[in-house]
Amino acid sequence: MPRPTLPSPVESEAAPAGAGRRAVVVAAAAAALPLPALAQPRGSRASAPAQRPAPPPTSPATTPLGPLDTQAKQALLIDFDTDAVLLEKNADERMPPSSMSKLMTMYLVFDRLKQGRLTMSQELPVSERAWRMGGSKMFVQVGTSVPVEALIRGVIVQSGNDACVVLAEAISGSEQQFAEEMNRKARELGLTDSTFRNSTGWPDPEQRVTCRDLARLAKRLILDFPDYYRIYNERSFRWNDITQENRNPTLARVPGADGLKTGHTEEAGYGLTASVKRGERRLILVFNGLASMRARAEESERLLEWGYREFENVVLFRAQDVIEEVPVHLGERATVPLVGGRDVVVTLPRQWRQRLQARLRYDAPVEAPVLKGAELGRLEVTGQGVPPMSLPLMAGADVDRLGLVARIPAVIGRWVSGG
Repeated sequence: MPRPTLPSPVESEAAPAGAGRRAVVVAAAAAALPLPALAQPRGSRASAPAQRPAPPPTSPATTPLGPLDTQAKQALLIDFDTDAVLLEKNADERMPPSSMSKLMTMYLVFDRLKQGRLTMSQELPVSERAWRMGGSKMFVQVGTSVPVEALIRGVIVQSGNDACVVLAEAISGSEQQFAEEMNRKARELGLTDSTFRNSTGWPDPEQRVTCRDLARLAKRLILDFPDYYRIYNERSFRWNDITQENRNPTLARVPGADGLKTGHTEEAGYGLTASVKRGERRLILVFNGLASMRARAEESERLLEWGYREFENVVLFRAQDVIEEVPVHLGERATVPLVGGRDVVVTLPRQWRQRLQARLRYDAPVEAPVLKGAELGRLEVTGQGVPPMSLPLMAGADVDRLGLVARIPAVIGRWVSGG
């Protein structure tokens, strides 16, 4: 991953900013500073905006590079680390999730395992209701008990509705109560536009999700349960003398693919939530409404390859890289380092690298005392055709205020100089 360095400023401006202070703007031209701009991220929304009429299914997706055709009715492609949106189409439109809702079922199961309230070897009873469940099946037998580990593979690899019901009944007593738990967890995770009514994705007029919520859920599964997430990469599973293949087409077609879940119902069409990791970079793709399994496979490959081909991730700076030394007034040290406070990685179209400009904005001098981590300025990145980005810059160290005796010469010196 390329990492640019901040050069000496090629332009400086100063203007009054209160008594004895000046606002400092340091600009770097694109030729001197090839800093990237973010393919605009979508942050958490405090409240869902009013729904706008969805464009017709044949309309193209929106991307930072311009419209891109896709057969999907709803779609979202994001960068895992930066949350940059590479492509979206009706990403906030509520849609039937079909079996992609099993991602929430697995989140609750993994959470119980992490808490120690379930174990992989624990055996759970199969009720008649679970055994009779239609749709895709693991083929568990009524009256038997099945290990949790096998049930998890039955859900993830075989998309077994019967396995989902066994887990739901064991955790919450009934599938209806389990669905309530799914909705509570959804709110905790920030899935503001999704409602679950069962553990399987079985059609229900009130069961709806969005591509954006599914992408957020996929990311949390990967981050919160890395050990269990590996199961999503398994190609087949055998139970009750029946071997079934993983339905996720990206596992076989897309290098680096390692999850997550397909879905299909008459109403929803063919959908997919997929994740691909190549090197340090991971993409998450969610779409729905494809006409066939073949279309789902081909479209997932096309969109993921497009995302890797057209965009790149660039490290602006590491957490403790010193961006600038800012003067401190009446401090025990003359300057305080300006740092990002975290690794800052941004996603941008590859051809945008030469169009960018970066500016450091901060007030100087900073009044002591200064607390480490206090926001002192911003790094702003702009350019022709580039969505603007503003990143906070923080104090990299504590700077105590000078004692009374030590302050007197500093105050007199500043008064004499007219500062």
